[in-house]
Amino acid sequence: MPVSDFPPSSEALDYPNGLLAVGGELTSRRLIAAYRRGIFPWYEAPQPVMWWTPDPRSVLFPESLHISRSLRKTLRRDQFGLSVDRHFNAVMGYCGSSRRDGPGTWISNAMLGAYTQLHELGIAHSVEIYSRDQVLVGGLYGVALGQVFFGESMFSTASDASKVALVALVGILQRRGCKLIDCQVESDHMNSMGARNIARLDFEALLAQTVDVETSTDIWTVPATCGELL
Repeated sequence: MPVSDFPPSSEALDYPNGLLAVGGELTSRRLIAAYRRGIFPWYEAPQPVMWWTPDPRSVLFPESLHISRSLRKTLRRDQFGLSVDRHFNAVMGYCGSSRRDGPGTWISNAMLGAYTQLHELGIAHSVEIYSRDQVLVGGLYGVALGQVFFGESMFSTASDASKVALVALVGILQRRGCKLIDCQVESDHMNSMGARNIARLDFEALLAQTVDVETSTDIWTVPATCGELL
């Protein structure tokens, strides 16, 4: 499938919600072209690559981030260390240890290789969370284009670790002037952090206004510990 050959999103299936195209390789060029249109890959090897654009779309506007009282207590206890882009592959590996819809793995070697290439291009980023003894216990990764961050996945092996990662990410994105975080499909976890559903057409209109805006590339830093996020 040539890069330019994604069909219009109006042709996406209602069931399964948002399936738009099947096939093609996970090249950096194709991934960037897909994300610019709000299309993302999700499949399980050895299936062919499946490309999705669901309706409605789950999004988080950075200014709408909700930090609960319990999460604020976690941040004040300053129990986690933070870093950015230090262990991108490890974060993807942890995220791939469970599928979005049940047991198994959905991050194939091809997907790991493709997003690693985006990371090397400075387009894909990770936020890492550590315990006091410097063990990786949480994190997230995604793709940054213009004023949009396309969240791919997050993981947590310690209470609140993925939420702390999201708080750190929002701080970065606000310095970048980011207007939108794409959460792809609705989840209780993201809803609790302030995400909400919008229509696909509205999502695509927001992309058209934000995905090509030039932003600073030197803001991918975080404080050493989570207490400084407040």
